[in-house]
Amino acid sequence: MSSLVVAHLYPEHLNIYADRGNMMVLRDRCLRRGIGFELVPCGPGDGMPRADLYYLGGGQDRDQSLVAADLLRRAGELRAAADGGALVLGVCGGYQMLGHRYLAQDGREIPGVGLVDLETTAGDSRMIGNISIRCQLDGQELVVVGFENHAGRTHLGAGVQPLGEVLHGHGNNGRDGGEGVLAGGVVGTYIHGPLLPKNPAFADWLVRRALAARTGDVELEPLEDGLADEARRVALRLVER
Repeated sequence: MSSLVVAHLYPEHLNIYADRGNMMVLRDRCLRRGIGFELVPCGPGDGMPRADLYYLGGGQDRDQSLVAADLLRRAGELRAAADGGALVLGVCGGYQMLGHRYLAQDGREIPGVGLVDLETTAGDSRMIGNISIRCQLDGQELVVVGFENHAGRTHLGAGVQPLGEVLHGHGNNGRDGGEGVLAGGVVGTYIHGPLLPKNPAFADWLVRRALAARTGDVELEPLEDGLADEARRVALRLVER
């Protein structure tokens, strides 16, 4: 089977929530199955790589501001990639930048790439704590667990679907019961810490979806996930307290 190519956008700027841990999980789950893995870091001014999955991690307002103009330059290519079957995954600050804009607490407007109809406004307090959500992904129900820490209140446009339903925690805005976004090939979430080590089934879904555009439907052989499953059980106990 061909390699999974992942473009990690702005790894030196958007990496405050152990985002490189997500890259390590994708690599591990591919290589253990004999699938090649190629990670392409992409910083400001670099050419846009061709990839199966484009990843935007978390960053503070200052870091998001530093890369916003460069990300806008890539908006058309990112949209074309998603329309062509690639996945675009944004976590926390990266998730906010997938929408139209982020309004910071000091009134600054940080533009997004507009891949999804959503906007984010900074609130007066942070929404912090363990979180779990129920997702429906290609007919498979998954409970995704992790940690959230964000002041942003994200609101999805009419008809735009969240990634999941909040079981415990705050989610997009603490009011509507939704968390993240799932719109075709665009996925966003506030869950980090990082996201994928505690959620191997979600990582596998990302691998399958990202490879499908080039290879067709992909069947991934099961892996021995004892340690990951135990970490997941601990995380679920914490979030349900």
